[in-house]
Formats: sequence, C-alpha cells, structure tokens
Amino acid sequence: MSEEKQVKLFALNSNLPLAHKIAEELDLSISEAEVNHFADGEIQIQIGESVRGAEVYVIQSVADPVNTSLMELMIMVDALRRASAATINVVMPYYGYARQDRKARSREPITAKLIASLLEMNGIDRLITIDLHADQVQGFFNIPIDHLIGAPLLANYFFSRKLVDDDLVVVSPSHSGVSRARKFAELLKAPIAIIDNRDDANNEAGPSSIIGDVAGKRAIIVDDIIDTGVSMSTSSQALAFAGAKEVYGVATHAVLSADSVDILRNAPIKELITTDTINVPDNKQFSKLTQLSVGPLFALAIERIHNNEPIEDLLRSKDNLDVQL
Repeated sequence: MSEEKQVKLFALNSNLPLAHKIAEELDLSISEAEVNHFADGEIQIQIGESVRGAEVYVIQSVADPVNTSLMELMIMVDALRRASAATINVVMPYYGYARQDRKARSREPITAKLIASLLEMNGIDRLITIDLHADQVQGFFNIPIDHLIGAPLLANYFFSRKLVDDDLVVVSPSHSGVSRARKFAELLKAPIAIIDNRDDANNEAGPSSIIGDVAGKRAIIVDDIIDTGVSMSTSSQALAFAGAKEVYGVATHAVLSADSVDILRNAPIKELITTDTINVPDNKQFSKLTQLSVGPLFALAIERIHNNEPIEDLLRSKDNLDVQL
C-alpha cells in the first residue's frame, strides 16, 4: 500500500469557474459533494465519496454572498473532519472580512481575526490565499499560511502588451496604499505618484491633488480590492484632470458591489485589469474589464505543497527577477 496520501479537490459555490481551472491545471477532477440550501437558508452538505486518509483541498472564496460562502466553507470543513480526512487545506482566493483587520475605534470587532479563529477551531490544517488586504492578517493564524502574490501576474499583462516604457507611472489611490504601489512600480521599473485623498466636505468632485508627475503619462492605479468603484473612479478623474494621457486600473479582487459597474464604466479608465479570485457574473461584465486567471498559480502552489517543495519562486515576476516581493 502506498504511503502517499490521495489528493482530493472540493469546490463550493462561490467560484466554481476558478475551481475547475485549478483542477484542470492539476489534471484532477472535482470530487463529489452536494450543497443544498433549505427554504429558510440553512445549508446542508453531503460528501459523495470517501475522504478517509486523503489530503483534501477545499476551494472557496468568502465573497458575495459573503456570509453564505463562509458558512458553506465551515460546514464543509466539519463534514471532512468527521469523515476522517487526513489534512484539510482551505484554498481561499478572496479572504472576506480581511478589511476589518484592526480596531480603529472603540468597541469595534477585529473580524478578520474572528474568521481566522473560526477556521482554526473548525480544524483546518492550512490556508492558501492571495493578496490579503493587510499582510499581518497572516499573524492571526497559528497554522501554516501560504500567501500568494498577484502582482507578477498583473504586471506581466503590461509587459506582454509592450506597455512598459518611460512614459509609465504607477499611482496609489491613497496614502495607505503606497507600499503596494511601490512594489508594483518596482516590477515595472516605473516611478510612483500618490492621490492625495483627504476627506473634504467642500470637495464634491473628489481628490484633485496628486503627489508626483503624471502629465503626459500612462498612469496605472494600483489597489487590492475594487468594491464600490468610487476610489478608482475619483482617482482616474483626478489623473485625467492632471493631464495623464491614459489611465489603467489594476486590482487583484473584483468585488464590484452595488452600482460599481456603472461608476467604472463612466470613469476615464481605458482598461481595468483584475483577476478571477472572485467570480464576476455576466451582469457585471463590461467592456473595460479584463480578468486574468490565478488558476495556474494556485495549482502550482497546491502541487508544491503536496510535494513539500518551496513556493518562493511563485512570489517573483518572470519579467523582473531582480525584485523581491
């Protein structure tokens, strides 16, 4: 009898297209599981095959509907643990609640920590995710975390289309995002600029002050999440007003809530490049939106983890090996 554990992939409802891409890259099939919702919203999961002694990977983004996606994941982990899976590895392309990672005001919860505690108490062995809102969320866990980086994939889009030249500038939409923009700028060998985004009741048009030179430049606004689209839209307006010749938007996670699609469609953005960590339904697709797949990246990470190999080279850009992310 082989001592090597059998690998099984399970996909829940939040991002089935990405799960199938990961499975295809690994040359594995999605294991059988049935997820049912009762009329009152209760979730029932039935695993359709034996997982006893298996190395299991559960693919689920905690995205819209956020709480339903989280409960599906928690119930699935409980089912796997009770079915004697050897290891339970959660692949969470989008870590919902990661924005609530600190106590900014009195009597506030730290919900990102709560999610980590719930996952650990439920018995997961490892978390694999990408571009957490704040790197320090990894410290909320006492189990192995494999934190992948989307910047090399997103930067490659510009390298492959010959858009990297002396006219390029990378823009942070706020002071808090400067570190992220600086890393992306290093990959593209470009300078950075910062939108001086301050709360001003008299400024209905949004931010207009920009630190750095953007006139006549191809500007790339870099963020981790696009939620309402307001930050990306107002930043692009400020850049256009300051004389940028083209504006691109880049973000790993396309939450695209509420009327964000209309806001972004009408913004002076030539193209919005994101990844498929969150499944964007057909009614939220629009001509400016380009989605790159993180399926191959997650598949390589799963393969390396299974073989007890390092994932360090997955965190580097093949277009600029000099940059350590």
